[in-house]
Amino acid sequence: MILTGSQITKEVDNGRIVIDPFDPTCVNPNSYNFKLSPVLRVYDDEVIDIRRPMQVSTIEIPPDGYTLERNQLYLGASIERMGSVHYAPTYAARSSVARLGMFINLSAPLGDIGFVGCWTIQLFPINNIRVYYGMRIGQIMFWKPKGKIIPYDGKYQNATGPRTSEIYKDVKYTEELRAP
Repeated sequence: MILTGSQITKEVDNGRIVIDPFDPTCVNPNSYNFKLSPVLRVYDDEVIDIRRPMQVSTIEIPPDGYTLERNQLYLGASIERMGSVHYAPTYAARSSVARLGMFINLSAPLGDIGFVGCWTIQLFPINNIRVYYGMRIGQIMFWKPKGKIIPYDGKYQNATGPRTSEIYKDVKYTEELRAP
């Protein structure tokens, strides 16, 4: 069951959902519009090796905006810290952003119950698109789970700003399991 906008507001007021800062004008019928932080990251490596940390460049979005180049992956983040230990969050682009040819989530729309932090978003434009710090870029939805809740306590907890992949930590763990 998805929460309505008015229920999201109630749950924020009751402390069962974290959206900080919370802007009542960003509440939709069944979601909350979140805003783009001023920092973007791009991978520098020509070939990304999942067994090691990736090299990245950081881009600060200037006041007059920044043009994202088509077919380039940028990691951005929400300004807001968001999450809940009571509800399962999912997110997507606002339809107005999607209509421009911008993906903000390539394949990981489901957040873990218990994650609270700034959400890393994968910006992938199919057209050159100018973005601005603070623009409403995506929407988060909250779903009531069924079954025992085991809150997330992983490597991305309490994220601030865009976080690069830390898959190399998983690869090391997997290789340790395979060791004789």
